[in-house]
Amino acid sequence: MFDWPLLSLLIWVPILGGALIAAIGSSMPKLVRPLALIFAVVSVLLAFVLYAGFDTTTTAKQFEEQVVWIAALNVYYHLGIDGLSLPLILLTTPISLLIIVASWCIKDRPHLYIACFLLLQGLMVGVFSSLDALLFYVFFEAMLVPMFLIIGIWGGPNRIYATIKLFLFTFLGSVFMLVALLWLYLQAGSFQILDFHELPIALHSQILIFLAFLVAFGVKLPMWPVHTWLPDAHVEAPTGGSVVLAAIMLKIGGYGFVRFALPITPDAAAALDWLVIGLSLFAIAYIGFVALAQSDMKKLIAYSSIAHMGFVTLGFFLAFAIARNTGSVSGAGLGMTGAMVQMISHAFVSGAMFFIVGMLYDRVHSRDMASYGGVANTMPWLGMFAVLFFMANSGLPGTSGFVGEFMVIMAAFQANFWFAFVAGSSLLLGAAYSLWLVRKVFYGEVSNNAVAGLKDMDGREWFLMVTLAFFVLAIGIWPYPLIEMMEVSVAHLVEHIVVSKLP
Repeated sequence: MFDWPLLSLLIWVPILGGALIAAIGSSMPKLVRPLALIFAVVSVLLAFVLYAGFDTTTTAKQFEEQVVWIAALNVYYHLGIDGLSLPLILLTTPISLLIIVASWCIKDRPHLYIACFLLLQGLMVGVFSSLDALLFYVFFEAMLVPMFLIIGIWGGPNRIYATIKLFLFTFLGSVFMLVALLWLYLQAGSFQILDFHELPIALHSQILIFLAFLVAFGVKLPMWPVHTWLPDAHVEAPTGGSVVLAAIMLKIGGYGFVRFALPITPDAAAALDWLVIGLSLFAIAYIGFVALAQSDMKKLIAYSSIAHMGFVTLGFFLAFAIARNTGSVSGAGLGMTGAMVQMISHAFVSGAMFFIVGMLYDRVHSRDMASYGGVANTMPWLGMFAVLFFMANSGLPGTSGFVGEFMVIMAAFQANFWFAFVAGSSLLLGAAYSLWLVRKVFYGEVSNNAVAGLKDMDGREWFLMVTLAFFVLAIGIWPYPLIEMMEVSVAHLVEHIVVSKLP
C-alpha cells in the first residue's frame, strides 16, 4: 500500500481536480461542489495513509520519488519528507477541506473559486515535499498565481492594490532566493537540497546567502519590517483566502528557514542570530500594541499573526544563543520544536478566527467592531467558539496556543533571561487584544437591529467550528503525537547546524 507515489498523488490529485472543475464548472454547475468535496476528502485520506506509514525513528527522507526532470541542468523531480515537512502536509489537507466546505456560500463563479483553492493545495504540498531546490522554487512561485486570483477576483474594494502589493513583496523577496540557489547550484553541480546541506561555504558567502534567504522567507512568514503586505491582503481577501494565507502560506516562510537557511548557512545563522532574535522580539512586542489599536477585526487578527510568527523565528534561532550561554545545545531542540508546534497551532487558531469573522461579515457585511456588540445574545454557540479560539490565541493553557509558546519561552530562558521576559510579557498583549475583541463584539447588550436579527450557526458552520476546536484542544491537551512526529528530525537539524561548514 505504501509503495504508491503518495507525495505525487497529494500534489497532483487536487491540481487535476481543480483543472477539471474549472473546465466543466460553468456547463455542469451542480457537479462542482460534490467533485470538490471528493477531491478534498481523497487528499485527506492520502495524508492519513502518509502518516500511517511514516517512521518517526529515522532522520532519513521517506516516501522518496526521483525522476530526471531537466537532464542538461541535473534537475530532478525529487520528492521526500521528514518530521519537519510531514506535520505541514498533514495541516494542509484538512484546512483545504474546511475551506472547500466554507466555499458553499460563494455565488460568483464558484467553480473557479474552488478550482483556485484545489490548485493552491497541490502547490503547497509540493513546496513541503520538494527535495530539489529548483522544483521547490517553481512550486513556491506558482502559489502566487491562484492566490493572486483569489484576492483579485473575489476580494474587497481595494483588492487590486492588495494583490499587487502581495505579488511585489513575495516576488521581489524570492528573486534573492533564486540568486542564492543559482550560486549554490554552481558550487554543488546540482539543485539537490541535501547536497546543499553538505556543501562547505566560506563565511562571507554564507552571510550573503543567509541574508538572501532571510529576505525571501522573512517576507513570506512575514517578519517585521517586511510585513506590511499581510494586513492589506487579509482585509481584502475573501474568508477562504484569509484562512489559507494565515493557516498555511505563512508557514512556508518558517519551513524555508529550517530547510534552507539554517542547514545550508549555519555559521552565518550563528553570526547573525542576534539580528533575527532582535527582529522577532520586536515583532512580538511592538506588533501586539499595533493589534490593540485596530478596529477592523481582520486587521487585528492579521497583526496578531505577525506577532505569533515572531515566536516561530525566535524558537528557530535560539539554538546558537543557548550554545553560547550554556556551552550545550540540549535546549535548542525545545525551542525549535516549540516553533514548529506554534506554526501548527497558529494555523488552526487563526483559521478559526477568520472563519468566525467571515460568518459575521456574511450576516452584517461589516468587519468593524463598532458595528457589533452583544452577538453572544443572538448567536450563543458562535460566541462560545469565539471565546475558545480567541483565548487559544492568547495562549490559554489546555489549548494548542499555549504549548508552542511555552516551549519557546522555556528555551529562551536558557539563552537569555531578557529574551524570555520580553516574549513572556507579550502574552499579556495577546490576551489584551483578544479579550478586547471578544468583549466588544460578543458581550454586552445587543447594540443594533442587525445584531438583534442574527441567527446562530448552520450545519456547515458547525462542522467548521467543531473540527477546528477538536484540533486546538487535542494539541493543547495531548501534544505528544505531534511532538513525536518531528522530534528526531529536529534533533538531527540541531546536530547539523552546530557543526561548522567553513572550508
